[in-house]
Amino acid sequence: MCGIVGYLGKKQVSSVLLEGLKALEYRGYDSAGVAISSQGKINRLRAPGKLTNLQAKVDESPLEGTLGIGHTRWATHGKATEENAHPHNSEDIYLVHNGIIENYYELKDDLQSEGYNFSSETDSELIAHLFTKFLKKESDLFKVTLKVRSLLKGAYAVLAIDQKRPNVMVGFKHGPPLLMAKGDADGEVLFASDALAVVEHSKEVYYLSDGEVAIVDNGKISLFDENAKELSPNWNKLNWSASQITKHGFEHFMLKEIYEQPVAYKNAISPHINNKHEVEIDPNSGLTLDYLKDVNRIFIVACGTSFYAALYAKYVIEKLSGTPVEVDIASEFRYRDPSLPEGSLVMVLSQSGETADTLAALRLANEKGLKTLSLCNTKASTIDRESDFKLYMNSGPEIGVASTKAFTSSLGVLALFGLFTAKARGVLSSEKEEEYVSSLLALPSKMEAALAYDSYFAEASKSFKDFKGFLYMGRGLHYSIALEGALKMKELAYKHAEGYAAGEMKHGPLALIDEEMLIFMLCPRDDLFEKTLSNLEEAKARGGYIVTVGTLEDEKLKGVSDQYLSLPKADELTTPLLEVLPVQLLAYHVSKSLGHDVDQPRNLAKSVTVE
Repeated sequence: MCGIVGYLGKKQVSSVLLEGLKALEYRGYDSAGVAISSQGKINRLRAPGKLTNLQAKVDESPLEGTLGIGHTRWATHGKATEENAHPHNSEDIYLVHNGIIENYYELKDDLQSEGYNFSSETDSELIAHLFTKFLKKESDLFKVTLKVRSLLKGAYAVLAIDQKRPNVMVGFKHGPPLLMAKGDADGEVLFASDALAVVEHSKEVYYLSDGEVAIVDNGKISLFDENAKELSPNWNKLNWSASQITKHGFEHFMLKEIYEQPVAYKNAISPHINNKHEVEIDPNSGLTLDYLKDVNRIFIVACGTSFYAALYAKYVIEKLSGTPVEVDIASEFRYRDPSLPEGSLVMVLSQSGETADTLAALRLANEKGLKTLSLCNTKASTIDRESDFKLYMNSGPEIGVASTKAFTSSLGVLALFGLFTAKARGVLSSEKEEEYVSSLLALPSKMEAALAYDSYFAEASKSFKDFKGFLYMGRGLHYSIALEGALKMKELAYKHAEGYAAGEMKHGPLALIDEEMLIFMLCPRDDLFEKTLSNLEEAKARGGYIVTVGTLEDEKLKGVSDQYLSLPKADELTTPLLEVLPVQLLAYHVSKSLGHDVDQPRNLAKSVTVE
């Protein structure tokens, strides 16, 4: 969950590294550092805290050179101090590392017994010492890299440079992402954890697979597979631009990305609707009606926000098609020894396409011989590459750590997947298909109307921030949005927040309710309206402060609410996507009112690439 950047070419590397690290700061912001090679010597600068602290050091003591590595850290081993910041070194070797070395203590004991001293608490430093140890016996850097790699257990992406080899950089990985990019100028090569770091300098990238080793020497790239067989990189075109990772006048990336949701959602659903307004899943996905009609069960596996999108999908797919759906938290899936019947489809959701637990679930399904389907935002990511069928969020880069537009885009694609599954099973009439598709296509303009609540929450948050807790509730499809709303409040405002199915209120949550608890109830005019309204009355009777989200001007709902928010009328598939906007805006403005860092909440990183 750290960010890695490397560059060798003809440009002054410090600005390239710092620009890249800024794009990757969402991956970690406990500390940052750079190491730059110049005239046969490697100079290093590191700083605890956010990237601005490192930038100040570089401004004070400029580093010149055309080869270097950089890192922004999310702490696992050791506190956020300068000593624990990357790059780490051992004599002539300097390196950056993302991941966790599981046999750290065993390797460290061996190295210490051989006289190697550790200056940090990190597991990363031992990798540098291993390079130094083997380079004393073997001058071939590639062979040494293979030896180091063979000793490491766990998850790692490593990028290393050597003071004695001023034009050489080596990278290898197992688990966390590491890509290599061809620069716009001849002989330029970049490495990074995410394409966001290289879009300004390159339009072609290669994503290393587990076990692969890349060595760049004076601009010449040599790539080897896990068996040390030389390969030719299969370069992928980047479809993102540098302008997409700027704030464009918004105070925070998160607010910008909330406002981008109408367009992001439209980009997500467009490939799956033909010019006759029929559901036709993008043929590039590999999915066909013939295949889906024979699927007897669907497992959907995900983490965090993507898990709540999966819950929405369960309701949609089962209601529309009758296909049984099981939803699992990825970190639990493989450890419960799941029963995966033949004929099942395993679907995994991950914005980054690199989420460690989700990737492990995908690989388990592949090992058991089941077909797999991924929904990612990052093409050519590990999950995308290793799945049989592929769908995309098409949200563009999402910089804010708390997911917004990727969630909304996921819901749109999942709704269409549910319709496509129903169509495959012959249970979706052409009239219903036209009705649902028309509703999905009409949603962006309704989202624009929902965004008008931005100013309301900006004002209301001044009092909302003083509530001791937040209880989000909904029924059916709206339950998943309640869960997502509570997660956003926890992530951004560090407030106690719970998401509940409204019918469960009598089974425990009522004990929490008093005048210091804000109740956020999703209560649209649907088949469950009266039942949800009854739950709301129970909460009001206990003294809770009631904020409701309903359909149009609902006088009945207004009567039991302290604050009422009306949304445009929409059908059962699309109403939850409208509800997403107010729950995001509520969390954003409460966090901002409390003075928190909205884009980079404490203790969190966006791409969770280790267990």
